[in-house]
Amino acid sequence: MNLIRPGRVALITGGSRGIGYAAAAMLAQEGARLVLVDINGEQVMASARRLQSEHGAEAIGVKADISKEEEVAAMLCRAEERFGQVDIFINSAAIVDDLLFLESKPSDWRRMLDVCLIGPMLCLHAILPGMVARNYGRVICLASDSARVGQARLSYYAAAKAGVIALVKSVAQEVGPNGVTANVVSPGATQTELRQAREESLRAQMGEEKYARREKTVLRMYPTRRIGLPQDIGAMISFLASEQAGWVTGQVVSVNGGFAMP
Repeated sequence: MNLIRPGRVALITGGSRGIGYAAAAMLAQEGARLVLVDINGEQVMASARRLQSEHGAEAIGVKADISKEEEVAAMLCRAEERFGQVDIFINSAAIVDDLLFLESKPSDWRRMLDVCLIGPMLCLHAILPGMVARNYGRVICLASDSARVGQARLSYYAAAKAGVIALVKSVAQEVGPNGVTANVVSPGATQTELRQAREESLRAQMGEEKYARREKTVLRMYPTRRIGLPQDIGAMISFLASEQAGWVTGQVVSVNGGFAMP
């Protein structure tokens, strides 16, 4: 039995790779039609073609910077031109820094807030009216447990993601009567391309021996003794996007191998 009604249209920001792509692939298997959005146009087009070839999915790629209102409007227009509407919105687009707060600059904070908080706000502001009018919608935004418990060197990333949690909970209260659910998935460390690039940078800075010790320390913080995979997170996203999740809204679901149990 399909969790997603075949033909539902899912728009996924940050959908060209990592968690966003993993969720797209799972939804494709359920018969969803897909709009992948990314700031990297070549990459997102290639990912849409991959979904078509590997899963037989109806999928398009759209280049957009979600921190810009006019590009969000154009993104939604492209999705509606192709598929008529958006039933499921998944916000997976993000950037990450690795700086002590006192080493960071206001320009770093603004860039982070633009992508990780203002971007989701602009997308929700554009997409929700259609969902409300149709009395159906699923919203899933990605956050981080750093937003719930804090994390050194991720201060303004954590602040932006904490804003996403507050935003989604508030929106859930407003649109619930119209058949729209809104939830947050909060991943632990996950083996995405974004994390791998950050880890390679750390390895270069620290050297092999020191980095290996750090890696063992990190794994000890996870009761499951492993870092997550994009598919681990994608599975929860797929459920929250499903028909069966209609009575789940305003929640923050940690998928983190037990790293934090807030």
